[in-house]
Amino acid sequence: MATPIDIRHRGLDRVVCAWEVEPGVIVDPGPASTVENLLAQLEAEPRVLLLTHIHLDHAGATGVLARRFPGLRVYVHEIGAPHMVDPSRLIASASRLYGDEMERLWGEIAPVPAERVTALRGGEEVDGCRVEYAPGHASHHVVYFRADTGDAFVGDVAGIRIPPSDLVFAPTPPPDIDVEAWLESLRRVAALAPRRLCLTHFGAVDEPAAQLAAVESWLQEAWRLSQAGDREAFEAWMAAQFEGEDEEILKRTGQAMFPQHLWLGLERYWRKRREREG
Repeated sequence: MATPIDIRHRGLDRVVCAWEVEPGVIVDPGPASTVENLLAQLEAEPRVLLLTHIHLDHAGATGVLARRFPGLRVYVHEIGAPHMVDPSRLIASASRLYGDEMERLWGEIAPVPAERVTALRGGEEVDGCRVEYAPGHASHHVVYFRADTGDAFVGDVAGIRIPPSDLVFAPTPPPDIDVEAWLESLRRVAALAPRRLCLTHFGAVDEPAAQLAAVESWLQEAWRLSQAGDREAFEAWMAAQFEGEDEEILKRTGQAMFPQHLWLGLERYWRKRREREG
């Protein structure tokens, strides 16, 4: 089975998890700021990166790793692929959220040579993994599924849960949250009948159905509350979920999802939806 690798983002355990599917095949290497932590724990030199999506906590180290390992191949959804080759728009978008914290949080964001990138659409087989298109958290999100082990590498589509807590969130940062697509992606993951969900935030979930149901429930409630455009009510609801939780869990949950960004993503979703509907 795949091996979880705690890359200790900003020095904390249980925040960002890369996965070594087999020696040299990595799902979501994390940011460049933790690349040495990743490399120190790998069983073999990386030869393949399978990116669930291009957000910097998942894929930020890709260009740095491609520069260091000339034989490395990168697989990513076709919408995200151009931003691996030329990350300027990705950097500009992330900078609007993180400002002066960009370098400290994520480190260098380097380009990947175009000939080293394979664009995916969903339905492919890559290194023993079936690729499933799974938008909602991001328009370029995919899931990788190993039928032989039952492992589903789900990025952010199956939510955030910091062990040993049962507190579950669906991270909804801007710019391209799509709630309806996300709910459909949850059904698509469930239809794979995985034995284990391999989360980025954080680790393995051995009860996939319960995790997927919890993410769906959270997303449905967040969708309902955010529709009215009342940020104060939404943030009060968020705060209530944190009540009574262990301080160490709260610290790691906040670092994994940046709670202030959840409203921004949902507010933008509703605004864009209303613009489309006239």
